[in-house]
Amino acid sequence: MSGIHALELRGVRKAFDGAEVIGGVDLQLRVGERCALIGPNGAGKSSLFNLVSGRYRADAGRILLHGADITRLAPQQINRIGLARSFQISSLFPRLSAFENVRCAVLWKLGYRYAFWRRIGRLRDAAERAAAVLKQVGLQARAHVPAGELSYADQRALEVAVTIAADASVILLDEPTAGMSRAEAEAMVALIREVSVGKTLLMVEHDMEVVFNLADRIAVMDNGRVIACDSTQNIRANPEVQRLYLNRSRHA
Repeated sequence: MSGIHALELRGVRKAFDGAEVIGGVDLQLRVGERCALIGPNGAGKSSLFNLVSGRYRADAGRILLHGADITRLAPQQINRIGLARSFQISSLFPRLSAFENVRCAVLWKLGYRYAFWRRIGRLRDAAERAAAVLKQVGLQARAHVPAGELSYADQRALEVAVTIAADASVILLDEPTAGMSRAEAEAMVALIREVSVGKTLLMVEHDMEVVFNLADRIAVMDNGRVIACDSTQNIRANPEVQRLYLNRSRHA
């Protein structure tokens, strides 16, 4: 088992209406590493996330989660065997409280299935797990506030809470600091670093300060392909990456 990657993509391809958006991506994530996926707008980062999480189905290639082929599985099946993701656009239930949002996310992991006759308020283990996750992300004092009434930064923290609630071994975060101030982004980096200990993290992120502070390795995409994947130091010094993306980011 030591040679099996936490997440592996082998020759993954995807086209829409004849236009290829993912062109044969190979990518391997080691257990416990944090990898950032960067690249210009339209490079294919979100499409790749959607393929890995099952929202899209690959036209060719294979996607493996701890050695198991998940290429043809539905999103809920992938989630139940250990991969969770957040979204760039909030996917919270705005009228439910922060606590209720997290509690919904923990039910399947704890063995509860859909049942109209079960009172969810009596599920003590679900309540305890939800409370623990909210404490972990610093939202215990806002537990009973409707998600739609939380500040933007708190909503993003709640997104992370929902993502980690089921204790997935592989976590995908889609632009977790988008729209945040520098102070808010720094707080989010600290939170992600804490909640991803012992887990494998793949994140899409445009803020290069966040990327270099958080990632162990960086994969660079352009035109639906991974053109470089290396340590943060080597990516920073890569002339092609500088030309394509880093210099562009500095002048954005």
